[in-house]
Amino acid sequence: MSAPQVCHTVAEMTALREQLSAEGKTLALVPTMGALHAGHLALVARARELADVVVVSIFVNPLQFGAGEDFDRYPRTLDADVAALAGHADYVFAPAAEEVYPERVGGPAVPAQEAGSVGDTFEGASRPGHFDGVLTVVARLFDIVKPDVAVFGQKDAQQVFLVRQLIEKLGLPIELNVLETVREPDGLALSSRNRYLSEEERSAALALPHALLAVAREAQHGNAASVREVGRSVFEKYPLVRLDYLDLVDPTNFQRVSDDYQGPATVVVAAVVGTTRLIDTENLERLHA
Repeated sequence: MSAPQVCHTVAEMTALREQLSAEGKTLALVPTMGALHAGHLALVARARELADVVVVSIFVNPLQFGAGEDFDRYPRTLDADVAALAGHADYVFAPAAEEVYPERVGGPAVPAQEAGSVGDTFEGASRPGHFDGVLTVVARLFDIVKPDVAVFGQKDAQQVFLVRQLIEKLGLPIELNVLETVREPDGLALSSRNRYLSEEERSAALALPHALLAVAREAQHGNAASVREVGRSVFEKYPLVRLDYLDLVDPTNFQRVSDDYQGPATVVVAAVVGTTRLIDTENLERLHA
């Protein structure tokens, strides 16, 4: 299996995109921060179904990390990532920060994106400015790569909602395709941060999928209040885990639903296991009043 061609500069990526457009080929982009796992490869496989050419971007975006977060220790494994993509992706776009944000070296400024009120809730409340950084880099990648399709994972439900809003706001001709969360056999959502977990912490991290299972069962007959209570109570059994939030949102606007809400809902949960922050999500078909 041939390894993907790696582009490191905006000029290389721009020339490639122009060539592909001249050939009439469609392009799917899978944006990542590297440290690839089976979940990422599932996104790449979906991208392969949707376009002629697949580009995987690998860029650890400094703008989405706050003070005291894990930017410096976030795993950077480009050689292994490129090897893992052999036979799956056609190209890897792995730019330096100066390519993505040229103002750092005296170049033109990149327009900053703002996530708005939704970006200040849940992950945004715990990580101020996080989603402004996410949307800024996503908009930049869209501008450079100019994909026809972008593939994201449902695990980052709030991110997916905001990226969809970004595409609409900017009027971009990009199809957003969202893939269900890929999980380990015991239910833990795949994440590049899972490698931080000790064996004991890895077991404790099952609090997240166990809570989602409890929520799904309760949602068959309970209302939003009982669903929240049942989900949060699961974490009482896991002393190594500190629950940040577990809540229910309306998928059409990502607003927290009232106790008497009826209709589909998205569960969002975040917790810290040891020193590692993990998130997860689940879609519920219907809540009862």
